[in-house]
Amino acid sequence: MIKMSNCSTAVVGLLIVVLWFQSQVFARTGEKSNPEIRNISGLLEKERKRQKLPAVAAVVINGDKIIARGVAGVRKLGQPGQAEMNDRWHIGSCTKSITATMVGILIEQEKLSWNTTIAETLPDLMDIIRPEYRNVTIEMLLSNRGGIRHEWDVPGLWDRLWKREGTPVEERRKMAEVMLSQPPKVTPGEYFYSNCGFGIAGHMAEVIMGKPWEQLVRELVFEPLDMESAGFGVTWEGSPPSDPWPHKEDGTPVTPGKFADNPPSIGPAGTIHASINDWAAFIIDHLKGSQGKNGRLLKAAAYRRLHQGQPIKNSEQEYALGWIVVERPWAKGKRPGDMGRCLHHAGSNNSWFAIAWLAPERDFSVITTTNIGGSGIFQKIDAVIWSVIQDHIKTLQ
Repeated sequence: MIKMSNCSTAVVGLLIVVLWFQSQVFARTGEKSNPEIRNISGLLEKERKRQKLPAVAAVVINGDKIIARGVAGVRKLGQPGQAEMNDRWHIGSCTKSITATMVGILIEQEKLSWNTTIAETLPDLMDIIRPEYRNVTIEMLLSNRGGIRHEWDVPGLWDRLWKREGTPVEERRKMAEVMLSQPPKVTPGEYFYSNCGFGIAGHMAEVIMGKPWEQLVRELVFEPLDMESAGFGVTWEGSPPSDPWPHKEDGTPVTPGKFADNPPSIGPAGTIHASINDWAAFIIDHLKGSQGKNGRLLKAAAYRRLHQGQPIKNSEQEYALGWIVVERPWAKGKRPGDMGRCLHHAGSNNSWFAIAWLAPERDFSVITTTNIGGSGIFQKIDAVIWSVIQDHIKTLQ
């Protein structure tokens, strides 16, 4: 039998306490604590209260690493369950860059090209496709320059799509048949933000590959990046909630299920969910690409194509392929007066909100998400992410 001194006993006791504490952190957050990653949950809690959000999560990225992250608030208003870092969040139209990336991968594999047209891909629809759309390319659709209308511009179409009567592929075909028979919203080549345009681009990819858009995204994006939590729609339920619930603008919880999200007909435009940690893996890859580097998914040339902004009339912003391109002083380089180039995009299905900012010159990205939507949510989450950005900049001084 080994005898220990009082000092040794105390050390062992302290070690047991530390190990117990770490086990509780792991049990609560689903991940081991990492002393190299700064915890910004306190900052997020202050902003969450100030902006009156159910829950909010954020991740700060420098280079290819997460350097800060946090989560605050409850999964469902009126219930005590706290949101956690490994919870799943809906990222809305931030899906668009994922769809464009998936297409870029197929192009690198020489399965299609940026100049692949609607007419080439959907020849069986030539009797109904208006002449204005026949030479519209997949790149034009992914840059919101296909002239495609909004889903609600055609009376009765949204109601039909909302019923989800067919498979996701069948529903996207149904949407494409209707939208491509309508006059263009703008002349193809001009900018007009269209969820249906992305839906048609996703359908073109699935027709060429013989696989649903969902399967292509999972195989080509999620799996290579180990995004195990990523999926489609708001599929989780349970009581008490095991993931955040969506909320209407007035704070009313929305019961998860297939009708808690947009229909799959516009899935390529905005129906992906993921943990914020897994979404960060995708953002890290694009941050590399925005600096002229090869990523895990694509080579530098493909990222350059994805990130190349095209002018928007009467706007200082440009739209790339699933990204908005802007300049901001906080993203500047080393010279006084520089304006730094940024990539960003926001997404919401009216009961969630997510936003990503990439600042290549600072080798820095921040992503934030919350489980409530509504007309004023952009200003609220913009305030949250600005606090996170300022906090990060302070750490560099």
